[in-house]
Amino acid sequence: MIPIRDTIRSETYPIVNSLIIAVNVVVFLAELSQGQEINKFIYTYGLVPARYTVPQISAYFTSSQQVISFLTFMFLHGGLLHLLGNMWSLYIFGDNVEDRLGHLRYLGFYLLCGLASGVSHLAINRYSEMPTIGASGAIAGVMGAYLVLYPRAKVLTLVPIFFFFQFIEIPAFFFLGLWFLLQFLSAAAAPAHAGGIAWWAHIGGFIFGIIFLKLFETLPETGARKKFHALTKKRSTPRLQVIRPAAVGDGADLYGVVSVTEHEALFGAHKLVNIAHGLKKRTFFLTVPPGMSEGSTLRLKGLGRQTAEGIRGNLYLKVQIRG
Repeated sequence: MIPIRDTIRSETYPIVNSLIIAVNVVVFLAELSQGQEINKFIYTYGLVPARYTVPQISAYFTSSQQVISFLTFMFLHGGLLHLLGNMWSLYIFGDNVEDRLGHLRYLGFYLLCGLASGVSHLAINRYSEMPTIGASGAIAGVMGAYLVLYPRAKVLTLVPIFFFFQFIEIPAFFFLGLWFLLQFLSAAAAPAHAGGIAWWAHIGGFIFGIIFLKLFETLPETGARKKFHALTKKRSTPRLQVIRPAAVGDGADLYGVVSVTEHEALFGAHKLVNIAHGLKKRTFFLTVPPGMSEGSTLRLKGLGRQTAEGIRGNLYLKVQIRG
C-alpha cells in the first residue's frame, strides 16, 4: 500500500514541515559527499547506545559530540529509499499537525518527538554498537498526534491489485493503528540488540507524540501565531479530490461537489478527480473554467449511472467556493 495523501485539508502552508524536509535532503547530500569517511560520519553524528553505556567506547567522543548526536541522528538516512519513504510520510501527515499546533510549536513538538524516540531506543538497546539514524522516530510522533487529532480522516492509498492499481480511502485510525501494531510485533520478534530497523524508536516516538500533543495543546496561543496563520493561509484547494456522487431517486444522473478557492473560481483550475460511487472508482482530469460562482454546476456527460435501457446519465458537480 502506498499512501498518497490524507483527506484533511490544512488551512495554512506547512512552512516548518517543508523546512524540515529540506534540511533532511541537504544533510543527505552532505552524507553522500563524505566518500570513504561516511562510516566515521555516521558513528559521530548517529545515535550509538554503547557510546553512553560503555566507558571504553565513550572515551573516543567529546562531550559535545555525545550531546549533539541526540539531535543530528534524526536528520541522517541510510539511503535514498530510506529518505524518500520518511519524507513522504512526513509530507502527508505533518502539514495537518503543524496546522493545528502552529508553526513554532510544531517545530518544538517535532524535535521533542525525535529526541524521545532516540531515548526510547537507547533504553531498550543500551549496549548496542549499531548507529541509529533516520527521521522515523520523529515522524512516528507526528503520526501519533495525527491519530489523536484526526481519527476520522481517511488516507487515500494506492493499492496494487494484481496488475492494476486502485485508489482506496482507508480510515486514518485503521491505517495508523495497523502501522503501530506492525511496529510492535516487529519489535517483539526482533532479537535483542539486533541491528537493522529501530522498532522501539518508532514505538517510543508514536507514544510520546500523543503525550507531547496533549502538553503542547495546553500552551496558550500568542499574537505571533495568529499573524503567522494569516500570512501562511492557503489560497488553493487540493489538486487531487475525491468525490462521492449521489443519485436522486432512480434517475441516471449523479450529483457531487468540487471545491475551489475564490482565486481558482475567478481564474480557473485543473483538478485530478477520483469519482467513488459504490464499488466503482474512476480517476480523470477536470478543468474548472474561469468565472465560476458559488453553486455553479459543471456537467460531465456520460459519467452517470447506466439505465436498464442502456442510457447513461450525466455527472453534475456543484462548485463550492472555500474562503
